Amino acid sequence: MNTNKHTELANHAWSVADLLRGDYKQSDYGKVILPFTVLRRLECVLAPTRDKVLETVEKYRNRDIDADRFLRKASGHRFYNRTPLTLKSIAADSSHVARNLNQYIGGFSPNAYEVLERYDFAQQINKLDGANLLYKVTSTFADLDLRPEVVDNHQMGYIFEELIRRFAEQSNETAGEHFTPREVIELMVNLLIAPDDDALRKPSVVRRVLDPACGTGGMLSAAYEHITSLNPDAIVDVYGQELNPESWAICRSDLMIKDQDPDNIKFGNSFSDDGHRGATFDYLLANPPFGVEWKKVKEDVEDDLERLGENSRFWPALPRINDGSLLFLQHMLSKMKPAEQGGGRVAIVFNGSPLFTGAAGSGESQIRQHILENDWLEGIVALPDQLFYNTGISTYFWILTNRKSPDYRGKVVLLDARDQWQKMRKSLGDKRKYIDADQIAEITRLYADALYAAKDESHPQHAKVKVFDNDDFGYRRITVERPLKLRFEISEDTLAALREAKPIQKLDAPEEFVEALRPLLGRTWWKKAEAVKEIRETVIDAGLTWPTGAPFAKALRDAVGVRDPEGEEQISKGKTEPDPKLRDYENVPLHEDVEEYLKREVLPHVPDAWIDHTKTKIGYEIPFTRHFYVYEPPRPLAEIDAELKALEAEIQELLGEVTE
Repeated sequence: MNTNKHTELANHAWSVADLLRGDYKQSDYGKVILPFTVLRRLECVLAPTRDKVLETVEKYRNRDIDADRFLRKASGHRFYNRTPLTLKSIAADSSHVARNLNQYIGGFSPNAYEVLERYDFAQQINKLDGANLLYKVTSTFADLDLRPEVVDNHQMGYIFEELIRRFAEQSNETAGEHFTPREVIELMVNLLIAPDDDALRKPSVVRRVLDPACGTGGMLSAAYEHITSLNPDAIVDVYGQELNPESWAICRSDLMIKDQDPDNIKFGNSFSDDGHRGATFDYLLANPPFGVEWKKVKEDVEDDLERLGENSRFWPALPRINDGSLLFLQHMLSKMKPAEQGGGRVAIVFNGSPLFTGAAGSGESQIRQHILENDWLEGIVALPDQLFYNTGISTYFWILTNRKSPDYRGKVVLLDARDQWQKMRKSLGDKRKYIDADQIAEITRLYADALYAAKDESHPQHAKVKVFDNDDFGYRRITVERPLKLRFEISEDTLAALREAKPIQKLDAPEEFVEALRPLLGRTWWKKAEAVKEIRETVIDAGLTWPTGAPFAKALRDAVGVRDPEGEEQISKGKTEPDPKLRDYENVPLHEDVEEYLKREVLPHVPDAWIDHTKTKIGYEIPFTRHFYVYEPPRPLAEIDAELKALEAEIQELLGEVTE
């Protein structure tokens, strides 16, 4: 079938929108059109074996056994319908369309019925019936020719995908929840699978693909098409999981109408209810929601990590509660096929946050460290902004694998494709740009040639590719201390501080103790010992007992001590006491000696500084934009001045026209 034919069939289905206008919002057209399209396709697929299924129904009607296995065998498919009804026969009985349509849907096998149920089809039938539209809609779809001999599974996929796209574009406010732009998916699949093209052309190829946030299944479809385009005989099993019931129904429908196994698409939250527990895959890809909190599954995720430790999907740490992006990546990495079984490859879409959010020791940093130290990160590709329907922010592809080729071991490719875009003629939500076919091919080629392009300065795209060693992204977060230096004085402020100190308040006569020091107002000492000696003598002379104990001594020192660069260095337990207010932190690259760094970068400015090695933490971040930053000098002042004068002259001329 040519493109015009499948567009014609999609237009036939979408023509129902003319009937729905007024009774339905545009964003809700898909709630009617998509399930009716699924229903009609299933009907056309089952038509040749309908009589055989009905015979089997009769054969097992009064037997106390589950006939599901026999009915599937009779239908020749993974689903069946136990009724003699069709959309045409239902439309012929115009006074009982709703009743018969509900009966027809109820006659489907459980796996097909569950899909239609997730569309909330019963509610749509009631709504259409109440608006006197059900007969017309049913009649329209009864005339849609989706027989397999006219529309094969591959073309049916295109028709359904076209309808999904139109549905997504009609509901721009939620399009991003349902639909990833086709060109973004194509590029992502290229980067994920292209390195394996030669291997995929071999006979008897079997591959398993998973999307744990599969939405309507666009990525799974694209991966299937890419592999089968290389090898039509390849066996490609696609798996997914989706939390949104409507998206789940669409994805499962897509597999059913392509005669693939819909049971591979699980419903539920991938974090708390892993639908593919224990399974591993050759390829994993996802476009998870950006910046979505995971508070609802917090207990399940934390329990998984605590109970299973290194065997947990979420080892070694968890990200912040307000962004679960990295949880998806951890989940996917745990499902890569082991390297000894051929390994797996992962592609995921992220915003900029997972690159650098979280300081050394944070969950995000530990996750990045785990990935890089295991040598799983192959590359990151920066994409143009404004590519997605529901966000205009910059996005990135992360490509990971546990079977890097020898040339890539220990290395990470960063590729800047932010300038590879075309302007859309009409914006769709926040989507104002797209990547055309030539640019997809160029980015794919450049990623494949990354090592060569990064080394060869004459390469036309040399500036767009950089290759780093894994530990280039690691650093030590050192704590730089400086000594606490104090002078000691009695002032109204220090007396007030003493009055508030808890060890003083616990004395028998706290107010008398403070007032006893009032004769020392204005006194300053540069040595702690001298200050304590005179203060002690003053208290005793006032007839009070001098308190003892470390808490009192510290409270006294903190109250009468005043920070002063010329003051006395404070010693505690034989060591110089650091000043918390002067404490600083430095990130030192992993391959650099921290003491050498201190000598070079810190001591010339603060000679009394030192490193507290007990507080050193290892961190990992990937400062992508910093590596591709190009300094642009400011324009000459004369040029700016000339431009301002030209604007002033233009304004004066416009004002002159107004006053004439």
